Amino acid sequence: MKFLLPRNFKPGKIVCVGRNYADHAAELGNEIPTEPLLFLKAPSAICFHGDAIRIPRQSQRVEHEAELGLIISRACKDIADSDDPLQFVHGFLCLNDITARDLQRRDGQFARAKSFDTFCPIGPEVVTDIEPSNLNILCRVNGEVRQSGNTRQMIFPVDVLIRYISRQMTLEPGDLIATGTPAGVSQLNPGDVCTVEISKIGTLANRVE
Repeated sequence: MKFLLPRNFKPGKIVCVGRNYADHAAELGNEIPTEPLLFLKAPSAICFHGDAIRIPRQSQRVEHEAELGLIISRACKDIADSDDPLQFVHGFLCLNDITARDLQRRDGQFARAKSFDTFCPIGPEVVTDIEPSNLNILCRVNGEVRQSGNTRQMIFPVDVLIRYISRQMTLEPGDLIATGTPAGVSQLNPGDVCTVEISKIGTLANRVE
């Protein structure tokens, strides 16, 4: 089932997973993690299909990161090995984890670089009845393919991520999880149009200002 993401949607928290594709870790010169690398993105970064991504004056290099996102349906904590973590998923959507790469490198951590307003486009629809282990992910900038991957390339698949995160913090209804990005991240500039397309979900499109 598909339904449009309401524009008043705002998660309590956005939990992101870094370096969850080996090729992306390699392109940034990072080692492959031995357990999921988690960071938080400010909920105020949320914007929607058709909204503008605004480049902040503080950054000289803002990049796209096409990702599969998911919304938690009900509270979960310490999910047992015998339980299916997907039972706690409301649905899946396209997500663009916009990143001020220069600030990320300068700061040595992710919070500021990931949390500017408009740095988390999501949408346009939420899909509730798909299996997330084999979905194609494409990112285009002005029609040119920049990222092309598949969720089967994840180092830690979706079910592992949800269970792992639940053992670090309580996940609550409406929380958003960003599952990581494949290789091919590149700079965005004013006037660009960036799209994130995920098979069985749809296409998220945003212009850059």
